[in-house]
Amino acid sequence: MESQANEKELRVPAKPRSLSSYIPTGIPCLLIVIGLFYYLGSVMGLPNMLNTIMHTAHDLLINTVFYLMGICVVTGAVGRLFVEFGVVSLLERLLRPLMGPLFRLPGVASLGAVMTFLSDNPAIISLSQDKRFSRYFKKFQYISLTNFGTAFGMGLLVMVFMVGQGFYLAPFIGLIGATCGCIVSTRLMQHFVIKAYPHFAHENATDDADGSDADKPGETAETKSLPIRILNALLDGGRTGVDVGIAIIPGVLIISTLVMVLTFGASASGEYTGAAYEGVELLPWLAQKINIVFEWLFGFTDPHLVAFPITALGAVGAALSLVPNFISQGWIDGNAIAVFTAIGMCWSGYLSTHTAMLDSLGYRELTPKAILAHTIGGIFAAVIAHGLYMTVTMFLV
Repeated sequence: MESQANEKELRVPAKPRSLSSYIPTGIPCLLIVIGLFYYLGSVMGLPNMLNTIMHTAHDLLINTVFYLMGICVVTGAVGRLFVEFGVVSLLERLLRPLMGPLFRLPGVASLGAVMTFLSDNPAIISLSQDKRFSRYFKKFQYISLTNFGTAFGMGLLVMVFMVGQGFYLAPFIGLIGATCGCIVSTRLMQHFVIKAYPHFAHENATDDADGSDADKPGETAETKSLPIRILNALLDGGRTGVDVGIAIIPGVLIISTLVMVLTFGASASGEYTGAAYEGVELLPWLAQKINIVFEWLFGFTDPHLVAFPITALGAVGAALSLVPNFISQGWIDGNAIAVFTAIGMCWSGYLSTHTAMLDSLGYRELTPKAILAHTIGGIFAAVIAHGLYMTVTMFLV
């Protein structure tokens, strides 16, 4: 009888929400969207605005997304090959001595850094779910993996992309800056966690203390023939690269199109024609108001460059799509590439991933602290990259 009553309760339809319940969120959203398109249309003209948005998105898809997807496929194949033949394990052992002094993490955390560098931020989460990995961590260290792994997400893609644009020294300086930003972000997050939950400083992340060095993640039995292992690694890694390339399409087309419309100006004639990459130059106008800050901190020589770190907050793939246009406009120099590499790699879209990553670890309530720590870490990474680039070039000239 009780089960039948429960079934009847389940079949009772939910009460419809009243109109007033939609006002706190629906009205502001509607006003923002209408206000944005009204502003763009009033400056560019409605037909030109719509044509520019469509043409920009289409050009980004053809000339940027597929280029990034190609890089993703190649780097994914190389990364899987490194995993298959123990290069990742070798790098992990070489980097292990640095983990404690720099990041206050156990040596095995270096495996997470290598994996996220070769792939993307979520790789650290899939790794942390393995008890053979997580048993080395205290809880405060385990939670800080979100910040630690994010700082190296898509690192290989960013490096290869920047080198492909004709810059060689600057991306490696940016890598050093991203590492410094990672140290700040990780340790700051650990401080926040211990301050909020002091007992996490002593509690283990998992109760499973069994296992040995032989069963660490990433070490698998070599049972297949050498050609088959090479072929499988290349194809599986390339397939992963395709998945990553598809995953960045929404970010590139939506975020980059919006940022470009707000960054670039009218055509060379000064009129709006509806062509791709026209815009209202709102972001540079705002940046000019505080340009001294970006020039002093990052060494930016043009206010348009502020669009890169803004876009990197949501998706580093989308941010990379801005670089070719910046180069064609003559706004880019080696310092900007170093800063872009540092802040792009360190932030790597953390606003869109931190919540999901901490939720999967079971500590969703710490998301604001993780975002604050990583914001500071990314700014620190850019500042270090700028200072280091200026120092190195001063001695090379």
